[in-house]
Amino acid sequence: MAQEGDLQRILETILIAVIRAPDGDRLVEVSEALIAGGVTNLEITLTVPRADEVIRQVVDAVGDRALVGAGTVLDLATAQRAVDAGARFLVTPVTDTQVIDFARSHDRLVMPGAFSPTEIHTAWQAGADIVKVFPADVAGPAYFKALRGPLPEVRLMPTGGVNLDTVAPFLKAGACALGVGGALVDAVTLALDDFAEQIEQRARKYAAAVAAVAAARVDC
Repeated sequence: MAQEGDLQRILETILIAVIRAPDGDRLVEVSEALIAGGVTNLEITLTVPRADEVIRQVVDAVGDRALVGAGTVLDLATAQRAVDAGARFLVTPVTDTQVIDFARSHDRLVMPGAFSPTEIHTAWQAGADIVKVFPADVAGPAYFKALRGPLPEVRLMPTGGVNLDTVAPFLKAGACALGVGGALVDAVTLALDDFAEQIEQRARKYAAAVAAVAAARVDC
């Protein structure tokens, strides 16, 4: 199944770029810059204007060079929009079991958001491939280490608070993937003439940081 292959791809490459932008005009170029820098999992949030069209454009442009998904999927309607646009994975800020069921029935990866141990366990039991712990900056890597004790089987991904200083601590504490947002792509950088060069350089730094510690992370 495509879902299983895509999951393995994310577990091997670890980094997911969370792309939010005030408009979608430059996101094909952003995607190309991220790929050139070694970040090949791209989450385009549905808060981007014309997100459906942008996802289609990025999917057409990058082909198999990247795994393109949708973020901020809040309900069945937005899940359907994302899949119709070509998204290979769905990421949500909350746990909605209908969205999880929808993703699995459409052979798509699903990463619902949760925070407390109860929410995380509920999301995993409902069929999550990876549970997005959000906002991770509130708790930090120590929280992930604590969660691994009672919930060692759950694949966890922090989003929020992931930067070059926390890549290694999060992975060593039990994260199986990392969602990186504004530290990679932000509105200020997108307004610059050399935004693509800057984003590629950032992506290279994150890819190198992950490679340096990947062997020391927990088994996912």
